[in-house]
Amino acid sequence: MSTLFTRIVNGEIPCHKIAENEHFLAFLDIMPLVEGHTLVIPKREVDYILI
Repeated sequence: MSTLFTRIVNGEIPCHKIAENEHFLAFLDIMPLVEGHTLVIPKREVDYILI
């Protein structure tokens, strides 16, 4: 099952992109605590962050 972030990377869920390259995607948070709050996520889905 795809995560919310995988669906955003695949374009299934719309977002306001700030920056993008072949490895990462940066986009605005839909419920920010402060104006301009940006999320940066890897495009490759992983089970855990520590490898």
